[in-house]
Amino acid sequence: MLSQTKSLLNIRNLTTCFHGEKGKITAVDRLSFDVYKGSAVGLVGETGSGKTTVGLSILRLIPYILKAKHGPHNHIKIVSRGEIQGGEIYFNGRDLLKLTEDEMREIRGKEISMIFQSPIASMHPMAIIGYQTGEPKRAHDRIRWEKIREIVFEYLGKVELREPKKRFFLDPHRFSIGEGQRIMIAMALICNPSLLIADEPTSSLDVLVQRQVLELLKTMKKEFDLSMILTTHDLAVVAEMADYVGVMYAGRLLEYGDVLTIFKNPAHPYTRGLLSCAPRIDREVSFEEAIPGSPPDPYDLPEGCLFRPRCRFSKDMCSREEPVSREIEPGHLVSCLRAGEI
Repeated sequence: MLSQTKSLLNIRNLTTCFHGEKGKITAVDRLSFDVYKGSAVGLVGETGSGKTTVGLSILRLIPYILKAKHGPHNHIKIVSRGEIQGGEIYFNGRDLLKLTEDEMREIRGKEISMIFQSPIASMHPMAIIGYQTGEPKRAHDRIRWEKIREIVFEYLGKVELREPKKRFFLDPHRFSIGEGQRIMIAMALICNPSLLIADEPTSSLDVLVQRQVLELLKTMKKEFDLSMILTTHDLAVVAEMADYVGVMYAGRLLEYGDVLTIFKNPAHPYTRGLLSCAPRIDREVSFEEAIPGSPPDPYDLPEGCLFRPRCRFSKDMCSREEPVSREIEPGHLVSCLRAGEI
């Protein structure tokens, strides 16, 4: 396990909500974990568990995430808006939630960068990739465009994009998803950040390109001495890339620990279920611990333990009491009333 003396990011009781026509959704509920310098934290869980919202909350992009539809006379009607309702996010000793928007703008892209899902769709469709890759450098360092262009050539080369000088002037739609992911990585690293948030970096990629992107991320992490938050559905990616693992469900962190502990000694039934769904060559496939049903309706969460309706170990007390996170061994946190006895 890496030393825990040099903490880069501390998240405490983070709560992020979205307000819609049907009511309020708590997308992230009292989340707490740390990211240490040079380490990688993997956040895993089913779709809708709140993994992406964590990254957007760190960058304070939640107020800009909303849904809108056109009403009568083409008036825009907002049907959903988001807000960070509570908690603390300390980065290098500064609470990001207390900074002004101008101060936060200085951090985004320079000290903390994010690789978004669907890289091609995340880019401006009408701007050449060379300009978009260099835009963070231009915004933060305010150097001449001629110098920025040389830096862009260098970083597109670092991520092994073919013919970077020739393809510098192409629009995003001229690139494959895998190439788009390389461009996005170059864009995220061009200002040499301390923390990289990688949101599903291998989704929608074939297995060969997945391997190339993961190797690239490992190389960049070592070269830039990056700390990383990696969100993914793929447990194999977490096993390879992460030092610590947080298992999320319906906005809450059910289990957290170092990667060896989580994979070899999972204590929460949900974590066990996720691991049982991943095929392994060293054991027979077992459906004993498979997870039945679907995640809960965010507008109608169950009482007590959120995982209770899908848990084969649940008892009456699980419907009455909400489990709190407790340390069952050094560094291994679990939110389960029956942890240690099942």
